[in-house]
Amino acid sequence: MAAIITFQSEEIKFTLKEKLRHKTWLNKIAAKEKFAIGELNYIFCSDEYLHKVNLEYLNHDTYTDIITFDNSEDKKAKIIEGDIFISIDRVKENARKFSASPDDELHRVMAHGLLHLMGYKDKSSKDSAVMRTREEESIAAFKKTK
Repeated sequence: MAAIITFQSEEIKFTLKEKLRHKTWLNKIAAKEKFAIGELNYIFCSDEYLHKVNLEYLNHDTYTDIITFDNSEDKKAKIIEGDIFISIDRVKENARKFSASPDDELHRVMAHGLLHLMGYKDKSSKDSAVMRTREEESIAAFKKTK
């Protein structure tokens, strides 16, 4: 099965550069955890758009950088199916806030959503520490991806 990974934007002008490199990288992250990507959609949007999604689907009245929807039918099959919404506004703001490059912050968030789809959590401090380590490994892996 070939992975179907799409990148689109909603209500903003944003185009992900080096799409093929990103697809290769995302497949490598999944393969490292013994997962395969079936269909994965990244939707890049504004703070306002993601806030509406957060209210409508999760009943959360907060701004966030990412919301991940797991569309996998069989969790044991290790086939990733999902939609990952990313606020480019939040990514830029968080890059400034945490003194990271905008590209590294974008890659952190992209990996974060994929890691959630593979079962990683981030609610407890222990889980969050593991998630951060995997995000950092993913950022480093992107830099090595051609």
